[in-house]
Amino acid sequence: MSKSIKVYQPQKVKENEEFINEIKKLNPDIICVVAYGRILPKEILDIPPYGCINLHGSILPQYRGAAPIQWAILNGDKTTGVTTIYMNEKMDEGDMILKEEINIGEYETTGELWNRLSSIGAELLLKTVNEIEKGTAPRIPQGKDFTIAPMLNKEISKINWNIEAEKIKNLVCGLNPIMGAYTMYENKKIKIWKIEILEELSKQEPGYIIEANDKCGLKIATKDKIILVKEIQGENSKRMNINDFIRGNKLEKGKVLK
Repeated sequence: MSKSIKVYQPQKVKENEEFINEIKKLNPDIICVVAYGRILPKEILDIPPYGCINLHGSILPQYRGAAPIQWAILNGDKTTGVTTIYMNEKMDEGDMILKEEINIGEYETTGELWNRLSSIGAELLLKTVNEIEKGTAPRIPQGKDFTIAPMLNKEISKINWNIEAEKIKNLVCGLNPIMGAYTMYENKKIKIWKIEILEELSKQEPGYIIEANDKCGLKIATKDKIILVKEIQGENSKRMNINDFIRGNKLEKGKVLK
């Protein structure tokens, strides 16, 4: 049901006097920012008496920046979480308020983790606002021991088969569903969306197609182990499970993916 709530989504805040004036008219007690990706100017930060708070998708001070959830998976982290902070004029550098940490699933994708953290973060944000209202919210400086989670670029999405299977798995999971990891077969781009690492040690050169049929599936050699592809997408096609893809597309055993 519609709540008749006005929605403003300015791409630029600092130069947008109309938007800033609208916030001043609203005269909020507190401002909460979630997944906005913009640094608020001091003119807005100074409006609410209880401050501006942000919900960030990592355990700060690790992974300040635009893509904390993606980089946690890309780097093979076992845990992550959410943090609420008081905002200042710098990127994710404000004093910390509350945190909640969770484990990352072995094959959890960025999309799946994002959904989990969204629910956990909503509860943490409500708890944070309640504690600020009661005057019991902590205020913990972050210090200088931090890492950055920059925006992703397309260059990282090409699979390098000459690395460990675990790192390939991290790439595939970390780029699902935002862009997908890809490889080249017969000069055509193939995106790989889901894989499983087999315990078999690889005896072939990295990228070698060991099996490609609807009985054994698609098995590919890496630097150390063999991976089993479970979901794939051909060039100018849609995502599908590997057996459906193999039945309609020829992948030749013995070819080497690039």
